[in-house]
Amino acid sequence: MTEGSNQTYQVLARKYRPSTFEDMIGQEAMVTTLQNAFEANRVAHAFMLTGVRGIGKTTTARLLARALNYESDSEAGPSVNLGILGKHCELIMSSTHMDVLEMDAASRTGVDNMREMLDGVRYAPATARYKVYIIDEVHMLSAGAFNALLKTLEEPPDHAKFIFATTEIRKVPITVLSRCQRFDLRRVEAGALQSHLSGICEKEGVNVSSEGLALIARAAEGSVRDSLSLLDQAIVQSGLDGSEVSGEQVRDMLGLADRVRILDLFALAATGDGKGALTEMRSQYNDGADPAIVIRDMLDICHEVSRAKTLGEGAEFDAAPDQITRLKDLAEMLSLGQLTRIWQMLLKAHTDVRLAPAPLAAAEMALLKLSVAGQMPPPELAAQMIAQINSGAVSAPVISSTSSASPSPSAPTPPAQAMQAQPSGGGTTSAAAPISAPQSVPAAKPTVMLSSLEDLVDAIPDSQIVLKSDIKRYVRPIQFKPGVMSFEPAQGAPVSLPGKIVSLIKELTGELWIVSPEISGGGETLNERAKNARAAQDAKDRAHPAFSHSLLAAAELIEIRDVAPTSETDNVIDGNFGDES
Repeated sequence: MTEGSNQTYQVLARKYRPSTFEDMIGQEAMVTTLQNAFEANRVAHAFMLTGVRGIGKTTTARLLARALNYESDSEAGPSVNLGILGKHCELIMSSTHMDVLEMDAASRTGVDNMREMLDGVRYAPATARYKVYIIDEVHMLSAGAFNALLKTLEEPPDHAKFIFATTEIRKVPITVLSRCQRFDLRRVEAGALQSHLSGICEKEGVNVSSEGLALIARAAEGSVRDSLSLLDQAIVQSGLDGSEVSGEQVRDMLGLADRVRILDLFALAATGDGKGALTEMRSQYNDGADPAIVIRDMLDICHEVSRAKTLGEGAEFDAAPDQITRLKDLAEMLSLGQLTRIWQMLLKAHTDVRLAPAPLAAAEMALLKLSVAGQMPPPELAAQMIAQINSGAVSAPVISSTSSASPSPSAPTPPAQAMQAQPSGGGTTSAAAPISAPQSVPAAKPTVMLSSLEDLVDAIPDSQIVLKSDIKRYVRPIQFKPGVMSFEPAQGAPVSLPGKIVSLIKELTGELWIVSPEISGGGETLNERAKNARAAQDAKDRAHPAFSHSLLAAAELIEIRDVAPTSETDNVIDGNFGDES
């Protein structure tokens, strides 16, 4: 057995626990307040420490207990300067000092436990200056235990101090909070956390790339303990040869997708390319990405794009230059209304994906919803158009396509330009449809009156036979009235179909209509309607008595056709066989 092989490994979170207030990172406001209070001899008798898990609440409580009972050859009173170990420091740090009592409220919640602890409050400390009671997760105490604590907490003996720690401050009764000095420990920023991890890597003699440390700092979400636990896990990724732990290894360990690919996925969904978004999502999933983390990263992208949209050139980003360029391009393409709509949809999708029995399926359905929304006009533009329609000025979004009419020189510049996504995961690309600003159209006598979808199809000239075929095949009508048309696109419908319809109606009537594709609620297409009508007429014709004649019993009926009525046919059958097929 080699020397030291029987020693238990101490994890980084315990090994590098702060031993002084100066060692704490990201809590400068609290440290400054405590230093001033100790120097002015205005130290409270009860402290309430709150914050997320792993932020340093228990560590701060022990540092406070050391500061209250600090005693050295050169220092006789309470002090926050703990650089030199005092007489009681080692015992307090190891939780073995008889005058510093630590209680876990999660396991000792009852009123009897509280009374047992408070029975010793009236007795003076044995060796230290103060008796310090540290109660962790204090919100777990029962109502009776809180009530038993109240009187002692309000008028404690001079030698007693209370330090409470909790992650659920709202569950602590206000009567207890009002008797304590409260400190909210802040989440540590990712930059400070990354610098802290880099220093620990130097002390440990390990090599983790800057990208890997940045990924760990972001994944820790401000928790120092979580970051150290993840760093512990990342260090062993390099094996025994001591090679550098790359960002790719850390990303695989965390189940994260490449940020560039997240940008690609966001662009595909935001620009309405559902097929490309699903292809990229499945590719990232096959590479080990967690769907819930992908949606969360898309939320981060949406937030960064919104900042770029609002702050303009003054926005600062913690990203590579090429990624910052992509963020700004997305900000130019999308309006604030679209970004807030995407944010709300992603926020709901994040909850759905985490709770869904099939997270990948939930993520893909969320991306489909985003892609459908990406084909819609911006919310603020739609609101303007509705207001103008209600006031009598008909306006509509013009969704551009390769066959759309060019805007007039006097038309305002569109607020959003098309951007073609370039996914790295093999997804198809799609250009977003730029939306023009609403334009008031002077009242003019239309050249064609359109009251139904059939009127529109009948008015299409022969030069646009392809568009006529697409309307009959893919348009499931929902509403059709002057100025407004809504429909559900059938499967396989071209993305540019709404824009082509807007241009067609403008050409026929001289007016701009609101043409709105919807997700559901459409009726039959014209092709389906004609097919069903032919089938119904065919069934009616086959039920005619003429076809039950004995002479036709052995014949096989192939087809029924309309013929021009003659005297001979009138003598045989009174009526027509069916509509022209």
